[in-house]
Amino acid sequence: VATLAGLKARNEKAVFVTAYDYPTATFADRAGVDMILVGDSAAMTMLGLPSTLQIGLDEMLVFIRAVTRAAQRAFVIGDLPFLSYQPSDETAIRSAGAFVAAGCDAVKCEGGARVAQRVRAMVDAGIAVMGHLGLTPQNLGQLGGYRVQGKSLAAAEQLLRDAEALSGRGCSRFCSRPYPLRRRRLCGSASVSSFTGSAPGHTWTGSSSFRTTCSATSWGTSPPGS
Repeated sequence: VATLAGLKARNEKAVFVTAYDYPTATFADRAGVDMILVGDSAAMTMLGLPSTLQIGLDEMLVFIRAVTRAAQRAFVIGDLPFLSYQPSDETAIRSAGAFVAAGCDAVKCEGGARVAQRVRAMVDAGIAVMGHLGLTPQNLGQLGGYRVQGKSLAAAEQLLRDAEALSGRGCSRFCSRPYPLRRRRLCGSASVSSFTGSAPGHTWTGSSSFRTTCSATSWGTSPPGS
């Protein structure tokens, strides 16, 4: 965490990739990648499921253990799957604790102000937490599908409030999935480090601290529509 904070303070970029298995994580770690995300997108890229909603905690732990065995220097973050943290503070702490016990350095959960209480509970339990704003696949039904978020001023301001809510609960960094150049204000205003998820047709604005790339996307092996 201190190393990543140092990069942000020096305005240096860090590299963040997803990995779901031992070989991919080994390649990434040896290449000098700063952070590895074990994403719940494994549901689609590794298990052939239609969305991230169908993968559970036990399945995610299999991927996490494989990646953490390979990562000798990279900071590993595990995606908390759907309903593994939303129901209660205790559920969130137990799920996040299982990830840390499996080797993760931090966990990631989706949502802003609505999950701030869960974030605080996990942080108070001694667990590093990354937030996830913008396009949040675990609530696609509410978003109306895979759509760019924050297109209006009101929506962009809500994203900023969400980032501040996470920061105020001890969240040390957050992920911003595709939304327009108003991201500059979000990333510049929040006191935490931010990273931008790459996607076809969207480019890095340069305001984020990190950029993440899905290994399956890079290799062209992502299922259609994922």
